[in-house]
Amino acid sequence: MTTIDKTLLEILVCPVSKKSLSYDETSNELICKESGLAYPIKDGIPVMLPEEARKV
Repeated sequence: MTTIDKTLLEILVCPVSKKSLSYDETSNELICKESGLAYPIKDGIPVMLPEEARKV
């Protein structure tokens, strides 16, 4: 399983809420508590498209 670079995690924000994201190692997703969306990480690259995110 791929882990995300800490520097990248500090830079990325949710495209919907513009709030910070947290990394969920179990599901390999970036979670935004504010918008309630989870963005997948595919081949080590975060997919930051709202239409690709799942609701949490």
